[in-house]
Amino acid sequence: MVDTVEISRVNIRDSLSVDVSVWMNHPDDMDFRPSLFVSGSTFMIRSLSDGSSLASIELDEAQMEAVVRDQAAELRVKFQVQGMHGRLKDIHPIIADGKAKKLATANWKTTQSVTFE
Repeated sequence: MVDTVEISRVNIRDSLSVDVSVWMNHPDDMDFRPSLFVSGSTFMIRSLSDGSSLASIELDEAQMEAVVRDQAAELRVKFQVQGMHGRLKDIHPIIADGKAKKLATANWKTTQSVTFE
């Protein structure tokens, strides 16, 4: 199940591009089914599973023009898991190749249609 969703950045590339950080409760959780909505100038991400609002952000004029023109937005999602990411305080080098250990992250990119309310 999704713990929190944070919209970190909104850009205009070919279409509206939204960078999202999704924190999951457990590594085996796979219940992230987003749907995109625009109400006024507020861009919202809702869950298709239960209809709850996950995150929202206000769009400026140029971003609104892009989303109205394309009727779609590109989601660039970075998945993280509680207990696995965000708590590594000391990075221990791997002596054999001189590199530091890093935690695995999963990234996902999709283009989804936007519903206007």
